[in-house]
Order: sequence, then C-alpha cells, then structure tokens
Amino acid sequence: MPTVIAIGNQKGGVAKTTTCFSLGACLAEMGKTVLVIDLDPQAHLTLSFGLRPETLRYTVSEVLLGNLSIVGASRETGVFGLDIVPANSSLAVVNKILYRRPGYEFLLKHQLQTLKDDFYNFVLIDCPPLTGLLTINALTAAHLLLIPVQCDFYAARSLRQIIGLVKLVREQTNPALIYRVLVTMYDRRSRISRFVLGQMQQQMGHLLMRTIIEVDTRLRESVTTGQPIIRYAPKSRGAEQYRALAAELISGLGPSVSVTVAQSQTTAV
Repeated sequence: MPTVIAIGNQKGGVAKTTTCFSLGACLAEMGKTVLVIDLDPQAHLTLSFGLRPETLRYTVSEVLLGNLSIVGASRETGVFGLDIVPANSSLAVVNKILYRRPGYEFLLKHQLQTLKDDFYNFVLIDCPPLTGLLTINALTAAHLLLIPVQCDFYAARSLRQIIGLVKLVREQTNPALIYRVLVTMYDRRSRISRFVLGQMQQQMGHLLMRTIIEVDTRLRESVTTGQPIIRYAPKSRGAEQYRALAAELISGLGPSVSVTVAQSQTTAV
C-alpha cells in the first residue's frame, strides 16, 4: 500500500488545497508516482487541475459507493506521474447516504488497500474543512495527517479542534495515525506571524514540519491557471518551498511510515 497522507484542517483558507496541488506535483517531479484524491464537495482540487467537475462521469463518489475502483476513477493530469481522483457536488449527497452503511469509516481505506504496492508511492487526500464522514474516511485511511496552519490568532483554536479529531480517530478506527503541522501563508514581515510561529515552535517542537510555506502570490495564481507552481513559476519561492516540503516528507517517511509511527506512539499528543 502506498504512503497515504491526508491534508486537512477544520479552518478554511489555510492553503489546504494549494498544498495538495503543489506537493503532489513536487513529489512527482522527484520521480515518485502520486495519486491525489479530491474529497471535498467543493471540488477545488479538481478545478485546480483545469477539470470541470459538473461534466465528470467518474469521480470519488462512485469509489465510495463501491461502484468503481480507485484506478477506474483516476485520470492523468498534465504532470507526469501524477493522477487525480476528482470530485463534484455529488459528493455532498454521498456523504449523507453513506452514514447508513455499516463500517462507513473504512470505505476509502478498503479501496486504497486494493492498490498494488508499486502502483503509487504516495496518495494525497484533500479533506473538506469540516468534520464528517468524508474527513473520518480520510483519517482512517491515512498514515499521516498534514495540517496546514496559518500564523494568526485563530491557529491555536483550529489546531485544538483537529487534534481532538485525531485522538478520536486513534481511539476508534486508526490507532497508528500520526500528524504533523505545516506552517503556511507565513508573512515574515508581520509581527503577529512571527509571534504565533514562535509560540508554535515552543509548544509543538517535533510536530512542526521544518519547511515553512511563505506568502507567495504566484501560488494563488498557479491554481487559477490549472498549473502546479513548479510549472507556472518553477523558480519562485513557493516552488522551492514546496520542493523542500516534498524532500522533507520523503526523507522523513521513506517508502513506508512504519518506523515513524512506532516512534510517534511515545511522543503523540
């Protein structure tokens, strides 16, 4: 099974989709085979790749309903080695339907377990900014939850909420789940940003990714053009920082997260 990384935060506007979009492309650029899954009914990740959600016949909805395999719903993107399982608004309806099915928390995990070990190296899941069936499915299937956090005064509150959800998932469906916090949209000129970052570094330590994603208008522009940052502005600060994040994840996780998971059990919070 590939390394599965869920990317999520209950607070919106923290570059969650941008991170999935950009990180997936950087991992592929480094020679990894990557599948990104859009698990948000708003389908922003799907739109980022230049797809029109309302015209799509095969989406993640059919995967969760058991009508289609992960591979059957996936499609190539413009980046070699990077595929996507897209979404559209039907996912909101599926979210309500699946609550009536026993073991609904494991639907995505069971689908991912059908993938051959060498099919993808990484699977990245773009989670919706709300707690619910879709997010629970992502966290149950994931080895790692990557939490993008903006350095503002709401950061601590959003972190408490998502960490509470991690603890619940560990207790009920995925005891091996680990998490790391990624600082995004960091403005080094802002005293608030510097203060909040300092607080997080003191309080979270090893749970923070070393890479920090700074504010870069070209990151926002890349999403609107349907091109990942490594294509839209390959020498930009955003491109270099997402490359650094990809390298950090590869070096920290390797081909599997088993060692990291074992170590995290003694330090999990």
